[in-house]
Amino acid sequence: MTARPVKRSLTLQGHRTSVSLEDEFWQAFREIAQAEGRALNALAAEIDAARDPATGLASAIRLYVLAHYRARAEAS
Repeated sequence: MTARPVKRSLTLQGHRTSVSLEDEFWQAFREIAQAEGRALNALAAEIDAARDPATGLASAIRLYVLAHYRARAEAS
């Protein structure tokens, strides 16, 4: 497990931005996007649009991933 965040670029509504997430969160985020048949940038843009302005994008993505897997665990 890597504790250090990894910075990657995303394109949100035509604008490039960098997001730092731990490898495990990047992997989970990609898996969710793929399972939903969506592009990673499109899912990130949706999360960005829905987040509270006081919450950073990286935090919003982590919370989205957490909520996704919690919902799956509750459904089982």
